[in-house]
Amino acid sequence: MESGRQDARFLRHDQEHTLEQAGLQPRTEFPTQTTADWTPLGRAIANTVSFLNDQQHPEGYWVAELEGDTILESEYILLLAYLHEEKTPQAQAAARYILEQQAPHGGWALYPGGPLEISASVKAYWALKITGHSPDADYMVRAREAILAAGGAEQVNSFTRYYMALLGLISYRQCPAVPPEIVLLPRWTRVSIYDMSAWSRTILVPLSLLWAYKPVRKLPEQMQIEELFIKSARKLSVCNDVTTKIDSMSYRSRIPWAWIFRQFDRAYKTFERLGDPPYRQKAIRVAAGWMLERFQNSDGLGAIFPPIVWSLVGLKSLGFDEDSREVQETRRHLDELILKGRSKKHTEHETIRLQPCHSPVWDTAIATVAMAEAGDAECRGSVEAASSWLRSQEVRSYGDWSMSHRMVEPSGWCFEYNNEFYPDVDDTAMVLMALSKSLPDNLHADWLAELVPQSESRTEPRLSTIVSGKANHLQAAIGDVSRLQPSLDSFRRGVQWLLSMQSKNGGWGAFDSDNDFELLTRVPFADHNAMIDPPTPDITARVLEALAMLGVNPEHAAIKRAISFIWEHQEPDGSWPGRWGVNYIYGTWQVLVGLTDIGVPKDDPRILQAVRWLKTHQQSNGGWGETPRSYDEPELRGTGTVTPSQTAWALMGLIAAGESRSAAVSDGIRYLIESQQADGTWDEPEYTGTGFPRVFYLRYHYYRVYFPLMALARYRRAISPIAR
Repeated sequence: MESGRQDARFLRHDQEHTLEQAGLQPRTEFPTQTTADWTPLGRAIANTVSFLNDQQHPEGYWVAELEGDTILESEYILLLAYLHEEKTPQAQAAARYILEQQAPHGGWALYPGGPLEISASVKAYWALKITGHSPDADYMVRAREAILAAGGAEQVNSFTRYYMALLGLISYRQCPAVPPEIVLLPRWTRVSIYDMSAWSRTILVPLSLLWAYKPVRKLPEQMQIEELFIKSARKLSVCNDVTTKIDSMSYRSRIPWAWIFRQFDRAYKTFERLGDPPYRQKAIRVAAGWMLERFQNSDGLGAIFPPIVWSLVGLKSLGFDEDSREVQETRRHLDELILKGRSKKHTEHETIRLQPCHSPVWDTAIATVAMAEAGDAECRGSVEAASSWLRSQEVRSYGDWSMSHRMVEPSGWCFEYNNEFYPDVDDTAMVLMALSKSLPDNLHADWLAELVPQSESRTEPRLSTIVSGKANHLQAAIGDVSRLQPSLDSFRRGVQWLLSMQSKNGGWGAFDSDNDFELLTRVPFADHNAMIDPPTPDITARVLEALAMLGVNPEHAAIKRAISFIWEHQEPDGSWPGRWGVNYIYGTWQVLVGLTDIGVPKDDPRILQAVRWLKTHQQSNGGWGETPRSYDEPELRGTGTVTPSQTAWALMGLIAAGESRSAAVSDGIRYLIESQQADGTWDEPEYTGTGFPRVFYLRYHYYRVYFPLMALARYRRAISPIAR
């Protein structure tokens, strides 16, 4: 940064000539529709606005169900079995839900229409058997045959092995070692817990307590699943084989790291059989303290299902009583993830399903942007309430991210209601965009806000806000600034935090910067394909979109480095992969929006190539769709069942690239209008969200609502001068 130069200008701008000289874009005001729009497009927008208005909570937020696969319900039952609660109504209700999700191939998949996934299928079969389903039932026979045909229970992943050890089917020695001593490793080793992704460390720390104490409830033989093994559970290898679900490293190495790590795993287990390693008790104390500290101001450890489950077992291992506050709170957070329903075949029977976590900040930020861009008069109150709630959710304390950024003022937003230690870049960027679109417009002056650097540091930026303007009345001006102050403070802290989280290669990851030590992906317990959190094009582009909306100077060094990172990751066909949404449609949309918003010319050949890619993959009905299978088979990119959310992404990418009046955009808009349901929503049973590529996918139940609304609103503004 150049000292004394503004990094961003935002708020109200009536003197656009000054902005053009500065190389900045004027912020668009709340685009209120001044006249009723009775066109099919206008009615479609109004219907969705009405739906979202009805769904908004009194506190101002939106939140919809976040749906995963049956791994959640299966692991819930396995946990209940460990707690001697497998006969409870909750376990039976979860089993009914699992059974209803059985696929035609006999097993269970990660997403609707997907192939059999071995770990999900083994756990589903086991959960059904534990809750009293006969192995001779037709559906159990079909499941067993499908599992054996897929290689048997020998093929399950590391976390499934830990459940097998917990319930006495195998020994802990047959699980990949997660010794508690890992929490003592310093950062310079490059294999400390802070070199792992945020979600991995919240899972592995409680798992290390299981490794130390090796808790077991040995289930009776009639509840075990020996019949799912090709050979025998007792013959399961001491160290699991290298999984095919781990992505390739970005560079080639002649050193067989996976083999080396597995030899170390075997050697460590042999050494441990001689007695507790040195520092074992200290490691347990540190791991326990680390876990308990992160319970504070969070909806459970990491506020996501897997760490909550393992931390509950970890607490039991540490000797916490059932009535202890820690156990009770952890059970409460787990129970809050439960949703109740009714059996499809027997409506008198209850079912329960579990969410991997809650998504209120994410849902609210995106819905706020969509409502603001719709601009209908009915949106204003909802947008103001949502922005107030979002400001209240800013994280103002240090978390794991601060281990690498100790001098950065705390800020950021998390995905869930409460997850104090883990704000993330994606949510923070989206919230800043939502707040920028909800600033009051009934001010008494044309104010200009500037973010001015107070230091030369790239990684630890310090910003101040300068507000200037002219007003006829002093008291009115003071009132304006007072009303704007909460948002201005959030902007300053949020931009400062985002800039500090940029990685050395120019990109942004989700929870940490420079969390990209790829050798960690080759350790035995890394088969969930999420051991690290490297920068990705989709998040990087969303940060660019947010910085552009706040008027950050396009010549800023951080932006130049980010643009270079994105170009480096463009595929030969012009698309970009999506890490957090399925898949190339998601990535290409977000990159086109981010690059064009920050000032990359729309006639850049690389932009035009991405536009051609999107147009090429438009389907005959005008929509777009892509299967999660494209993560495993990239040749399937851009192909799959048409969905409203993916259609909206493609449309927004094309509109950002200047294609609003093209036939492709017109056909896509027509598809959204004609497929809209009477309540203003769209039907979308498909999973278009990504948790861990190739391992875990998500169905965001509001993706079918606010993304189509956003696309329709942007189209209306692009083609209609009145709506601008």
